[in-house]
Amino acid sequence: MTGLPTYNSGGVSALFDLLKLAEIPGVNLPSSVNVERFLFERYLDQESSGNWRLKAYYTLRPVIPRWVQLMLRRNYRAKQEARTFPAWPIEPTIANTVREALVAAAQSERNGGVHRISHWPEGKRFAFVITHDVEWEEGLRIASTLAEIERRYGFVSSFNIVPERYPIDWDVVDELRGFGCEIGVHGLKHDGKLFQSRKVFRKRLEKIHEYARKWGAVGFRSPATLRNVEWMPELQFEYDSSYFDTDPYEPQPGGCCTIWPFFIGDLLELPMTMPQDHTLFEILGHKDIKVWMKKSDWIAGQGGMVLINVHPDYMNSSDRLGLYDEFLRYMKQKQGMWHALPRDVARWWKDRTKSTLVRKNDTFVIEGPAAGVAAVLKTKVEDGMLVDTIASRVTPPISQ
Repeated sequence: MTGLPTYNSGGVSALFDLLKLAEIPGVNLPSSVNVERFLFERYLDQESSGNWRLKAYYTLRPVIPRWVQLMLRRNYRAKQEARTFPAWPIEPTIANTVREALVAAAQSERNGGVHRISHWPEGKRFAFVITHDVEWEEGLRIASTLAEIERRYGFVSSFNIVPERYPIDWDVVDELRGFGCEIGVHGLKHDGKLFQSRKVFRKRLEKIHEYARKWGAVGFRSPATLRNVEWMPELQFEYDSSYFDTDPYEPQPGGCCTIWPFFIGDLLELPMTMPQDHTLFEILGHKDIKVWMKKSDWIAGQGGMVLINVHPDYMNSSDRLGLYDEFLRYMKQKQGMWHALPRDVARWWKDRTKSTLVRKNDTFVIEGPAAGVAAVLKTKVEDGMLVDTIASRVTPPISQ
């Protein structure tokens, strides 16, 4: 492919911008991994992305009954599972690269540690973000039920709505906003044609931007997670959330392989890092949340972003609602969590990106918009493990 966007970090590689280390004079950190190759899915070829199958499926999808669609997706599962990369449900390549770089940096410092800007506000260990894609009118009717369950645990979420697929009950939307929820734009028609051609993309993008302005929406997610890395920067949103870190089961399989936000040109991407409910329950037939528990534990341990997407349309039974309630209860007990709406995560990450860590006398200070919000961490290697301590705290603290 040609014309792919470059990573927008002022000339700094995606890896080093993610680390946000204090400068270590004379030290070049080793890395055998081209992080951008994975972020932009450059490891995929045309055959592996299944483009022709995708086009055929979505051409016929409007006339295919729902039960037939599920049968086709389940029958295709064996072929999807045959892909060995990215691994599912956990793809550790970029996380391992981050760890390798931190170990090298920590070991190079005479005092046995390296200073860096915390990934999350106040030095929180990991982020937790809840999103929902509302695919049909029935899903919108269930949306408030999910929001009520979340409120019991002190959580709030974002609901992505399709502008031109079903009647939108604005009383429900206003109720969601009253709960503190965010409203995002979920494509235009949800018919799989957004990236069909440049002509279609540009024409639909005009309408999508109109709805975003009308709704006051700053976030976007492409239906069925269809995407084109060359065109995505044209989305005039504060953030996009159409990529997952790894998912072989989607109509367009692959993944950006990261559990942290990243830029595609000037567009900030918040990848879905948790398996979707549709994948677990509809395609794979799981009856519990063990995969969600395992993946969230791993992400939290890496200091990443637990971003889950749950469709109200498939939470239409007491059993499904019970599983969702169980997951939220499991997340609530985790320590070191920063829970936030996706728009707040996007704004924080942009502030962090524009900030730097500098040494002043015997201390390190943060300069830039993240000052007073981020914490300075000192990372050391102890018994082969990376250990973080807060070298300087922020004041005043931000609320969760």
